[in-house]
Amino acid sequence: MADIPEIEFNNGEKIPQIGLGVFLMKDKNEFMKAIQWAIDAGYRHFDTAAFYGNEAWLGEALRNSGLKREEFFITSKVWNSDHGYEETKAAFATTMQKLGLDYLDLYLIHWPANDYIETWQAMEELYKAGKIKSIGVSNFKEHHLADLMARCEVKPVIDQIETHPYFQQKNLVKYLHDHDIAHEAWSPMGRGSDGIFADTTLKAIAAKHHKTVAQVILRWHLQRQTVIIPKSIHEKRIKENFDIFDFELNNDEMARIADLDTGKRIYRDPDDTEWLAKSAKTPLPE
Repeated sequence: MADIPEIEFNNGEKIPQIGLGVFLMKDKNEFMKAIQWAIDAGYRHFDTAAFYGNEAWLGEALRNSGLKREEFFITSKVWNSDHGYEETKAAFATTMQKLGLDYLDLYLIHWPANDYIETWQAMEELYKAGKIKSIGVSNFKEHHLADLMARCEVKPVIDQIETHPYFQQKNLVKYLHDHDIAHEAWSPMGRGSDGIFADTTLKAIAAKHHKTVAQVILRWHLQRQTVIIPKSIHEKRIKENFDIFDFELNNDEMARIADLDTGKRIYRDPDDTEWLAKSAKTPLPE
């Protein structure tokens, strides 16, 4: 089993560079099998969120694994409808009750919706109390981060953002690097409908290394010092996504992938204030 590389946060804690994302995993039987396949393959980092509606399943799967709590790195996120100081503390308590854990490795603000400063202040308090080892954000742009850091005490350790070869966010990634904030990619392989798995550049690089296009994309992320959380419910792909430590992309290959950037995101823009306001009224799954 490969040793999983880690990224060190600005507070000294470390995060495994690859984990399993569980967004849109809505069938419990599929979910439980996927988590066990991932654990068997060597994954120890799992990324969930209150909005995903599967925190309780993840907690159950971790307990069923027979492994110690400290062997896992667990991330969850506070949803837009729970922003605010007291609301965030209550949301965190619910998350911990569902997960069945006594501390969380990483807690994120899911989106920069209204009242994210008050939400962060509650997270700072939970962090200082030792209930969360690290706190960070998701889907924050440069101006959101600048606002947060100007008004709060604890700097975010990480920003989890849409990043893949067709949407590389180079300016934001540089901003994160310059401010010692780790970069985590959600949807690290884009999505199949955008044609990324048929991309001729990626296919040629994959053929040279006797790897799949997915493995090349994930390797590209690793070499950019990005934390990745590819999602799958298929045993073969869960194993394949983890099998990326036995080859390296050279500088020319990294540059050719860098040239694939279209600057077009697939999902929501964090500056879509109309959607953010609407999402803040979206009830969470039971």
